[in-house]
Order: sequence, then structure tokens, then C-alpha cells
Amino acid sequence: MLCTEGDNGQGEESSGVLDSNGQGLKCHCELRKCHGGMSHTTSKCSGSACQCSTGDQYSQAKSCCAPEIVISQMPHPTGAGEDVTSPQDAGTLSPGGRRLGVSTELQMRAFTLCREYLRGAWREIQPHQFKVSVVSGGLSNLLYKCSLVGPLKTQSTEPRQILLRLYGAILQGVNSLVQESVMFAILAERSLGPRLYGVFPQGRLEEYIPSRRLVTSELRCPDMSSEIAEKMARFHKMEMPFNKEPVWLFRTMEEYMSQISSLSFTQKDHVEKFNQLKSFCLEEEMQNLKTLLRSTASPVVFCHNDVQEGNILLLSSRSSSPSDKLMLIDFEYSSYNYRGFDIGNHFCEWVYNYQHSEWPFYKAELSDYPSRVQQLHFFHSYLLEMSPSLSEGERQSQEEAMLLEVNRFALASHFFWGLWSILQAKISTIEFGYLDYALSRFNAYFEQKRVWT
Repeated sequence: MLCTEGDNGQGEESSGVLDSNGQGLKCHCELRKCHGGMSHTTSKCSGSACQCSTGDQYSQAKSCCAPEIVISQMPHPTGAGEDVTSPQDAGTLSPGGRRLGVSTELQMRAFTLCREYLRGAWREIQPHQFKVSVVSGGLSNLLYKCSLVGPLKTQSTEPRQILLRLYGAILQGVNSLVQESVMFAILAERSLGPRLYGVFPQGRLEEYIPSRRLVTSELRCPDMSSEIAEKMARFHKMEMPFNKEPVWLFRTMEEYMSQISSLSFTQKDHVEKFNQLKSFCLEEEMQNLKTLLRSTASPVVFCHNDVQEGNILLLSSRSSSPSDKLMLIDFEYSSYNYRGFDIGNHFCEWVYNYQHSEWPFYKAELSDYPSRVQQLHFFHSYLLEMSPSLSEGERQSQEEAMLLEVNRFALASHFFWGLWSILQAKISTIEFGYLDYALSRFNAYFEQKRVWT
């Protein structure tokens, strides 16, 4: 994931500055609790950010702080090989997500990495000219902003701030790490993702982009929805050096199902919810879903697979164009997959608000699922970018066909994240109603299945 604080003064950072001897001078932080852990965002306030009525779709959310970041704790679904050992400074954040500060050890580690991997002024800096600030963290990743302090001269192409990502204890395998780093670099080269400054065994150095993440209510803003569709189409048009067969979706769900088959819970309310989930006969239902989707035509493209509001940045100053303000981030689930899943998954995210401040720390509004008109609006923008040579009649015909395709694959989104959340309920230490969320996703699955089958 990418930092989203920007330079607008919103939000607090837990920061540390080194003195000339490399010793920590100070550490200050504001305690905040993160709810979730599903690669989604939370913040201290939850005011609506949709400015459609004013025409100011891209303004900063007036009632919302810069979002905190909650990191996914599941290993990469197709990962293989040994996990990377947790960094020694993993104590920067408590299991509940509270910021605890920046250790002197972490400061020196970040200082050394920046000097070794970056060019120009970074290679000559002294410890007192360097600052580290906590952006976010969890069991999968720890994120820090590293900054130059003082009047150091830098070249125009040289960053004064970068993002340090350290991999955590629960992590995808080495092969998937290599694939993600290659993907990250290719997307940066094509201006579709943050720039990559360095890769090392325990993490990487990335471009720090002044920005904020979207909030759920903004997904339905017409102009915002159009640009999300355009960005997704650009993603889908890419040729990537990875397996072109669409094996990721059901292979991952089968792996999740295998792990769930051996799960057990002891807490009474967990047992009751887990028994309710098992009553859905999920293994049999997954085979029914697989049969349904095999009969549903959908092109295989390079998919993001997790286009939700927390993975969409609203850029502060990237472009003067009103139609080029967004960037997709967080590519850990990206793979060749069915187009219908990527779009259907995005539509499902219109329903779920992960900024809810009370248990179970999310709110589901099935009525917020995009209407036929909203879906056709999205498809229109998508096809204009994806297939600009289509005639008006051809485009309208494809838009109508996509209704069935996308809404059937939206069922797979509910199923996928429902299984994912059952596993999270067992392994996650983050305070979130994972089993409640799983029940919500499967209830939505069965409700939508009645409509689209």
C-alpha cells in the first residue's frame, strides 16, 4: 500500500529525528486504532466526501481526516516458498493498530537503506539531516516516510521524501515477492503506479505521493466513477510477463476452502457464526459458482482484483487535467483474470464502508450497489478507453452484455472475500468483525444469485 497523507497538514505522524550521532532526539505520536485489516482504510471521522451536487468531485473530503491505512494480513494467494522473517522493529505498531513510535534502531536502518539505494544528496546526508515518520503498519507491511531535513540541495528529479516499505511476519512467498516487484516497476515505467527506487530482501523504497485515498461515498460520483473506469481499462490493456491463464481466482478460493475445512473456534459467538457459515454448504456452492461462471463469457485481461476506495489515490498535484486525478495502487492481488471479476468486485465495494467506528467496524448498505444506470455509465467510460474504435451501436450492445457478465462475476467477489474473512477471523489480531463480514458477503451472494441466475 501507499502513503496518502500529502502535505496538507491533515493527520498525525509518529516521527523520529536522529541527532548528529545517530541517536533519537524525539518521538511523538497520536494514538489511533485501526479497524479492519482488509487492505481498506479507516479514519477518525466519516463525513461524506461526495461533492457531486457542487460539481467539485475532486475536492478534499471536508469532514474526513487523512485516512489511516490498514494492511492485509493474508499471505499472497499464489505465493510459494519460505516466508520472510518479521522485521525487528515490528513493535512500532501494536496488534490493535496503535502507533507506538519510531525506535532508534528503525531510524538507523532507514537511514542506511536510503543512503545505500538513493542518489544525489541522500548519499551524503548525516543522521541529523534525516527524519523517519510512521505512515502505517500491520502484520503484512510497515510503512514509513523518510525525509530530508534542512536546506539540502537536490536535483529537480531527486525526491526529498520517499516511502520505505518493510515486509512483515505474514507474507507471500519469495516467488510472489519477485513478481510483485517486477509488476511494480513495470507499472511505474508506464506512469500507472508509484516509482520504484530500490528493492531489498526485506522490503522496498517507493515514491511518496502527496494524495489521499477515496472514501466509499465518492465511488458513486459520476465523474469519479468515469475516471475509475478509464484507469481500470488502461490496467486491463497492459501486457504483463506473467501467466496468462485465469487460474488465480478459483485456485485461491480452493486454497482458502482447504484451510477453512480444518478451522475451529472456541468463543461462543464465533462458534455460532461459523456454524451458520458452514450451513451454507460452501464447498458445494463454490462448484455451482464455478459452473455458472464457466457459462458466462468474460475476456481474460490483466486485472487489479481489488479496486476498492482504499486502493484509489486522489492525487494532490499529479496533473492539471480534471480527468487525470486518480491512481490505482496496491497490486498484491493483481493477476490475469476475468474482466467481469475486476469490475464486479469494484461494484461490490460501493456497498461496504470500512470507516464505521463501532463494532463490527464496517457498515453494509446493499441499496448502494450501483443501479443499472450507474453500471452502464461505468461501462460506457470503460469501453471508450478500452475500445475507442467501436461504433456507438457496437458500444451500446457491449454495455448491455456486460450487465450479465459483471453481475455474475460480482458473485465471485462476495464468495472470495467471504472465504478470506473466515480465515482472517482465525489469524488476525486486528479488532474487526471478520465473521460478521463473512456472513454479510455470503448473504449478499445468495441475494444477488437469485437475480442473476
